[in-house]
Amino acid sequence: MYKQLKLDHQLCFRLYAAARMVMQAYTPLLHNLGITYPQYLVLMVLWENDGQPVNDIAHRLLLETNTVTPLLQRMEKEGLVTRHRGTVDKRQQIVSLTQKGKELEESASAVPLGLGKRMASCPMKLDDYILMAQQLDSIVEALKEDKTAKQK
Repeated sequence: MYKQLKLDHQLCFRLYAAARMVMQAYTPLLHNLGITYPQYLVLMVLWENDGQPVNDIAHRLLLETNTVTPLLQRMEKEGLVTRHRGTVDKRQQIVSLTQKGKELEESASAVPLGLGKRMASCPMKLDDYILMAQQLDSIVEALKEDKTAKQK
């Protein structure tokens, strides 16, 4: 057995497991709002800046547009967003929050605190989380740059 192939030596497994556990912790909080985790991410993007093209939303979430489009279609059926053609570029689809989507922001503002309560048993301090977020951003940026370079 190659030492480098042991599961306990894999950073990717820890990241995968942590991401799964965090998303599971979000599930009951978001269920109370009637939304899924991917919908929550889209809503956060639109709460920051409403009326964005699908491509911009996908780019912000590090997803492909063919992944985001079905999600937006479901959100539109649920009355959270509307989609319409761009006025400058008719090929663009602009996504905007509905009144229901806008109103959800206030209820959703309690979600981060709820997640914080779920993670309270973890011995990390706030500064540790801030540093970890910065380190994860560095990993994402490095891997994004690597993917971009390979696509050229």
